[in-house]
Amino acid sequence: MPSYGLIGGTGLGKLLKKAKERRRKTPYGPVDFYEGAINDETVFFIARHGKKHQFPPHKIPYRANIWLLYKLGVERVMALNAVGAINQEISPGDIVVPHDFVDFTKQRPLTFYDAPPVTHIDVSVPYCPEVRDAILRAARRCGERTWEKAVMACTEGPRYETPAEVRMISISGCDVVGMTGIPEAPLARELGMCYATLCFVSNAAAGLQKRLTASEVIRMADEKLPKIREIVVKTIDLIPKNRKCLCKSALEGARVC
Repeated sequence: MPSYGLIGGTGLGKLLKKAKERRRKTPYGPVDFYEGAINDETVFFIARHGKKHQFPPHKIPYRANIWLLYKLGVERVMALNAVGAINQEISPGDIVVPHDFVDFTKQRPLTFYDAPPVTHIDVSVPYCPEVRDAILRAARRCGERTWEKAVMACTEGPRYETPAEVRMISISGCDVVGMTGIPEAPLARELGMCYATLCFVSNAAAGLQKRLTASEVIRMADEKLPKIREIVVKTIDLIPKNRKCLCKSALEGARVC
């Protein structure tokens, strides 16, 4: 039976039935996680920022988290991200399911392949189309205003972006901006795992509203959490059991030697 990975905020751990708290070592550090079930499917949940929200965005152990899910046999990963809206047609409270990303991070480990074999994965389709489709259908069945075409920018953090940076990111063609989408997506691809993300819009980006605060983001997350939980449950049910996407073949032809 396939198992699923879920990466997001701490409140999502309550979704799992009979959840057991676990901790396991990886080559990239230890990871705390929960093992349980959604819709009778085995799901492993990782609180991205740690159990006590101790990891800022640029210090999250991304490689450890993705490696753990891989070693647990996970093939499908659904992530959740809070983002700010750059595209002014997108409003706080909307759901965005990105189809592409732009990486503006600066100092994060971005790959499992820092040594031979030199590996160049294809990200022409950055997110798994099957998992994306399941998220989109679930969000719409839950009655949410949902955007299926959007480019997500990922910045380093932990500070918010400046208005000038937001203008630059907008010129680059991005619709939303967050701090945690990269390097999860490419790391999952390097291991042949399917990955897609559900973004909830917590605010307008800098320069498009007077002030940004973490408390504002947390408040919006708390308001959206019941609906996000509902979408997650429906998504797990809608993801095809057999993979027909190309994610699992990501390493074919990717290695130089």
